[in-house]
Amino acid sequence: MLIIISLVALHVLAWAGVVHILLTKRDPRSALGWAGLILFVPALGLLLYILFGISRTESRASRIMRKQADVLHKYAHPLPLPQEPNIPIHLQQMARLGRSLTTHHLLPGNSIVPLYNGNEAYPEMLAAISRAERTVYLVTYIFNNGEVSAQFTEALIAAARRGVDVRVLLDGIGRLYSFRSPVKTLAENGVQTAYFLPPKLFPPNLFINLRNHRKIMVCDETAFTGGMNIADYHVVTEQTKHAAQDVHFKCKGPIVQEFYRAFFLDWGFANRHNKKTSMELPDIPALSLKHHGNCYCRLVLDGPGSGSDPLNELIAGSISNAMFSVTIMTPYFLPTREIMATLRIAAEKGVAVRIILPAKNNLPYVHWASYRVLPELLKAGVRVFFQPAPFAHTKLLCIDDYYCQIGSANLDSRSLRLNFELNSEVFDKDFNARMKEFCNNIAAKSREFTLDDMQAQNSFQQLRSAFFWLFSPYL
Repeated sequence: MLIIISLVALHVLAWAGVVHILLTKRDPRSALGWAGLILFVPALGLLLYILFGISRTESRASRIMRKQADVLHKYAHPLPLPQEPNIPIHLQQMARLGRSLTTHHLLPGNSIVPLYNGNEAYPEMLAAISRAERTVYLVTYIFNNGEVSAQFTEALIAAARRGVDVRVLLDGIGRLYSFRSPVKTLAENGVQTAYFLPPKLFPPNLFINLRNHRKIMVCDETAFTGGMNIADYHVVTEQTKHAAQDVHFKCKGPIVQEFYRAFFLDWGFANRHNKKTSMELPDIPALSLKHHGNCYCRLVLDGPGSGSDPLNELIAGSISNAMFSVTIMTPYFLPTREIMATLRIAAEKGVAVRIILPAKNNLPYVHWASYRVLPELLKAGVRVFFQPAPFAHTKLLCIDDYYCQIGSANLDSRSLRLNFELNSEVFDKDFNARMKEFCNNIAAKSREFTLDDMQAQNSFQQLRSAFFWLFSPYL
């Protein structure tokens, strides 16, 4: 009798699991897979679904986004409404798409200067910290112990001692990349520090997802953004071990005020329960909003739990609007189905589509998995290039001769579905030309990967790629 009751209870729970799947899953393939597993193997299926299938990550992210929105409410006063951007008529649709997905207008009058590797970026950032009179706010994923971090630590402490409001926010998982993070030293010397969702046992927080992957530094009226962490490996020399090439960007103009808001969004959330850290957020500095250049810019903040995928949709929509060229540079290439489709369709329409990837990757299993998605694009006419070592960590999207997207997001599911990311749209012909020239120079010294190369891979290589591709939503 007990066995019968147990079986009935198990099947009732199984059907309850199926109902939960039908009401919460957005991907029909995922829903069908989980439902089939639960119905055919109820005990094992339910256990696996509870452990891995229930989107606690998405639920947790929804709560984070609501709390971040409460923090940002203080800074809801709008900037002066800009006039319609003075950009070519065929780009107006792209401008409207970004405004629809982010609810923010393009801001005119910005200067965006690329800084190549830590060799150029770090001296500029350190100089900005040294010049700062009011604020130095830093968000980074990794702040590794080393020579570079020692320079930043010294500059940040010096700024705090001369009365500058200095705050450093480090991701709770990113902090684990270094055994001796300098953040403790900063906290002991007057710098306000915080961690974004650090893992801990009590109160329990064991999520390895929901990472803050954004890179922001704001010093008075100058901001820096891109994909570069604070680490020695971004200073590329012949002696650098495990070097990583990258491009960071120095920003001046009205867009800087949006970087302040982005910082307070993350800072307010990370410190909501921290009594040791100042929760009374200062007002955003009264910036001059002086025009420093000709770039129209807009920040795109993305993260799970918002009920939409603004960055994924913006990238896909922008590619679909391309008229003659699309260039992508990314370290990790496992795009969503939407982006895959727009890349393939753009190439089939005759748009020149190039994807530049690192030949040597710091995450080899991601590199292997990316081979699984390349044949579909190569058959459509997309050209793929493998950039020679050292590893290239650059994230860049250039469309036609006017539009670029820069920032922290990679073209993979972890960035577009699980991480909190920050990208910037840049509408400017001169900036686009400069970035495309950079990409052209990289492509010229890269090895083009073709269908013949794909077909030359042996069975083991193809099976390895397919195996790791199965886990692409979490790589």
